[in-house]
Amino acid sequence: VQLQASGGGLVQAGGSLRLSCAASGVTLNRYVMGWFRQAPGKEREFVASITWSGSITAYVGSVKGRFTISRDNAKNMVYLQLNNLKPEDTAVYYCGSTISPGGTRTSEYTNWGQGTLVTVSS
Repeated sequence: VQLQASGGGLVQAGGSLRLSCAASGVTLNRYVMGWFRQAPGKEREFVASITWSGSITAYVGSVKGRFTISRDNAKNMVYLQLNNLKPEDTAVYYCGSTISPGGTRTSEYTNWGQGTLVTVSS
């Protein structure tokens, strides 16, 4: 599986971005997909995940109500809508795939995209 994340950029606090993750090499409908982020000097952390059907999603507490993960298996795409962005959301965002049903831990993911930088100014 090859994953390509895009959609990052510079935005003011309160603004929005939509991140996209395009997959190639395999169809995504077998995988739980997740978004993680890594801020400078910090470890990569879980942000959101979605099951293969899209029926179950999970979020880290700090983004609940602001971020929304979705997927389009027909297009082999996964998205992360980021609303009401805060400076503390600044990080490189990565998409990943896993066959693990949990999908909230970095160690569960076997494939990663290259990351896209989100910078939120105050």
